[in-house]
Parts: sequence; C-alpha cells; structure tokens
Amino acid sequence: MSVNGEDASRIRISVSPLADVLLKSWDAHPQKDALVFPSGRRSYDDVVQSVMHRARGLLGLGVKQGDHVGILLPSGVEFVETLFAVSMAGGVSVLMNARYRAPEIAYVVENANLSAVVTNSESDDFVDFTMRLTEAFPEIGECPDPMELNVSQAPLLRRLILNGGKQVPGFIDQQAFNEAAAAIDEKQVHDARLAVRLRDTCMILYTSGTSANPKGCLLSNEAISREACNLARNRWAFKDDERVWSPMPLFHIAAMLAMLGAVEVGGTFIGQPHFDAGESLHQIEAEKATMLFLPFVTFHQAMIAHPDWDKTDMSSVRLMNSCFSQMPKAIGDAYRAKMPDALQVGTFGMSEACGIVSTGGYDMDPEMGFRTLGYPLKGVSVRIVDTETGKDVPTGERGEVLIKGYNMLDGYHRDPEKTAEAIDTEGWYHSGDIGSIDRDGHVYFHGRFKDMLKVGGENVAAAEVEAVFDEHESVELCQVVGIPDQRLAEVPAAFVKTANGASPSKEELIAFASERIASFKVPRHVRYVDDWPMSASKIQKFKLRKQLMEELGISE
Repeated sequence: MSVNGEDASRIRISVSPLADVLLKSWDAHPQKDALVFPSGRRSYDDVVQSVMHRARGLLGLGVKQGDHVGILLPSGVEFVETLFAVSMAGGVSVLMNARYRAPEIAYVVENANLSAVVTNSESDDFVDFTMRLTEAFPEIGECPDPMELNVSQAPLLRRLILNGGKQVPGFIDQQAFNEAAAAIDEKQVHDARLAVRLRDTCMILYTSGTSANPKGCLLSNEAISREACNLARNRWAFKDDERVWSPMPLFHIAAMLAMLGAVEVGGTFIGQPHFDAGESLHQIEAEKATMLFLPFVTFHQAMIAHPDWDKTDMSSVRLMNSCFSQMPKAIGDAYRAKMPDALQVGTFGMSEACGIVSTGGYDMDPEMGFRTLGYPLKGVSVRIVDTETGKDVPTGERGEVLIKGYNMLDGYHRDPEKTAEAIDTEGWYHSGDIGSIDRDGHVYFHGRFKDMLKVGGENVAAAEVEAVFDEHESVELCQVVGIPDQRLAEVPAAFVKTANGASPSKEELIAFASERIASFKVPRHVRYVDDWPMSASKIQKFKLRKQLMEELGISE
C-alpha cells in the first residue's frame, strides 16, 4: 500500500506558544484528567491553578522574559507543571537529565546561561538533586542568603528553587517561594505569557554529539507546539478521549511529545517517575490506555518478562509507537500476539527535530509498522545523500539523512561553529545518520556516521566518555567504541593507553568514570593497548571493536 493516503488538503496548522496549548484544553475540559501518575491524578483545572502559582513565584523571584530556567526534576506532575509555568512566565525551559552527575550538571548550568534552577527535596533511591547541585557548585553550601546567590563557575545563576518542605543552604525553600508568588498578581503572569512570540526559544535540550560535551538544541515555541499538534491531530489522529501512556523520562523529547500530544487534544497523559515493569502493566490495564509511547527495547524486554504480562489486559490500546524494526523479532511478535488489533508504528527522529521526523499512521499497511520507521511528517522533508558528492542517492540506497522542516532547531546554544557544521546554507540539517527510503516513502535506519553509541535508547558520545578517562592521571589516551549487547543494544567499551608506565586497575578507572558521568555512559569493558591500530592519520576504531568482539565471542 502506498503511504500517500494522508490528505494534506485536510491538514490545518494550529500553533501557539507552549503555555497556550495547556490553556486551550483547560478552557474546553477543566474537570477532565490531565495527568495520571502513581502518586495521583490531576484535572486540567488542578494543573492550571498550580501552574499559575508556580509562574507567579518565578516572576516574584526575578525570572524575566527570555531567562533560561533549568528543570532538574523526576518525571511527574511537578515536572509538567514547572515546564508550563516557565512558559507562562515567558522563560525558556532547559531540561536537565535527572541522571546527570555533578560535572555534567555544572557544565549545563554554565553553558545554558541558567538564571535559575527548579528542583525538589524529595531524594529517593535514585538521586538527591540538592546534593548533586551542591557537589557541582560547592559555593552553594556556603551561601548565607539564597536570595543573594553568587556562584563563580556560573555567574548568571541567581536562584536555586527547592520545591517541597526541606530547607537546604543556598536554596530558596517552599515558604519563600510561596511568599514571592503572593506578591505577584495573576495579571502579570498573563502579561508575560502574551509577550511570548512563536519564534522565541521555548526549550533547550542537551544532546550528545561527537564532541566531548553535549550541545544545547534551541527549539522554538512554533517547532515544539506544531510538532505536537501535527502528530496528535494528523498522523496519529488522537481523539479527545485519548489516554496516552509512556514510562519514559519527561526530560527526553520523546516522552515530552507524548505528553504534549495528549494535552493538545484535551486527553490524558499517564506516566511514571521511574520505569517499573509491574507498574507499567498495571497502569496500561487500570487506566485503559489507548496509546502507548514506548520505543525503548529494554523497557519492552522487562515488561514481557514480568509475571503479570500474560494476565494483563491491553485491549484498550489502539496505537503504539514501538519501533519494532530496530529490535529483536521476538519482541514485536510478543506484542503482535498480545494486542493484534493495535496499530504498531516506528519513529525516526532526534532532539534537533523536536523528536520525530517520520512515523507511521492509520493510512499505511499495518505490517510496515514492524519493518520500517514510518514516513516523513507533512511539512518535513527528508533526503538521502551521498556524503562525498552531496547528491541524492537512488531510491532504496543508503546515505546520510538530511532534514528540513518546521520542526528543526534554530541552532546550537553558544556554538555557531557546530551549528554551521550541522545546518548547511540551504537549511538542510545533516544528521550523521545512515538511512534509506523505499519507493513508498518508508524510512529505514542503518546506523550512524558519527562516533556515537545508543545505550538502551540513550545517546552517548564516545568523545565525552574518552574525555573523562583522559582526566585520570594514569591515562595517556582513551578510545571508546560500542559493543553489541542483547539487553541494551549497545554498550561502551574503553581502550586505554596508560601514561608513564602506570598500571591502574580496570575497577579503578570504572569507579573514576562512575563519579563523573551517568551510569549508562560508563564503559562495561576496559582493555589496555600499547600501540593503536592506525590508518595514515587516524586510530582505526573499527579494528579495536572487532578485536574485542572476537575476544568476547560476540557477533553483530
């Protein structure tokens, strides 16, 4: 079946600054469930009232139009309300990965020019955010007055806002925040909201690239809200009773899109602070989820292996973003048997494109949802080009994926050089991904030209991991490659040449890295080398990778 059944003449563009996406659904469905998490549920009215309070507090604490506000929170109601509150106040949300270690936090706070960070005091088994921030900036703990914050490493940082009941040195506590909110009239919030332009930056999302540090993607209000609208109202045809479930972290653009798509149509978003296979199965059945947003292979594997898998009723599901073409066949087969009437779709995308470039829809042959990554959204153009000539390759052949459209980033924050490398003079974004497109327009992904790894769905830059190892006094040079892994798809492996006859243990190097980068970035294997396999001028990483795979008895 051709994929040309989507009728462009019937598509209407409806786009607004992010805050208005919420308000429009509140106008229409004030008492409907907007958010459902294990901690409870919130109606649209509940959410809007809390968002307004949070926005008043931000304004009362000095957040101004265009200020960059970091959100360092677990997925949950608080995260969603803070996101919309920053938009209400006219600020720019910088989504901070909740798994970041102190050095990563320090980098993003400074690089993103954050004027404030919003976090909470509810430490759990996974992370204590106040401890991480204080570790990143020790001066915080010595600050006598949180209203006079002064951090030498991040001179623009003026406020650390701590939700919850605790008091921590250097942080503005809940009582002080509430007092600041009380001094601001709601009219001031709406004045700030109405001053936001569609082309103003809405979010900055940090994504790993081939450089040592992640890059901040500048995403406009138009790009974000139009992407959510196009997906929800057109390609995936959400209804106003849509109940969208995703256990993925909201600081990822994928889960963010799922949530915004639900809000766009006045539906309900169902999520979790941390993925739990049993809770996921319970939520899908108990909340009668109609759409599942789950393109991570490790989450699928955990759910299928859970004792409740067989008895869980998933008959309410009509659509699932699953990306089965990139996973072992057994996973797709398990869902095919579990919910035969649900449409499966794949997606191809990235943070630079507000999450999704191509995906399937109801007008395609359902079987293609198990084989491909859909077809480009209307308004988004995709080319497959030869990297040497820059010319389009014939249909079905492989090349680099180039993208242009309404959903693309405006550039990388504070990095005009990387921006110029990624976006050419005609406006095409060069993804570095290897892809192909068949005669019906379906997109296929075949790997990356860039020196990147994909660890359980997380992007990991080899250069970032290498830079951490290179900081160790006993390391002369480190090179990182990706090794196939049955559970995580790919895991990092480090090859190390030591300095001056030193002999650090593998355990020592792994512990050193574990203190500085998120756990998913830490190499699972460490090997030592005396001489690097070289071409005329470069280390041949593919030879290192092949050598380790042969040693471990691993095949592609």
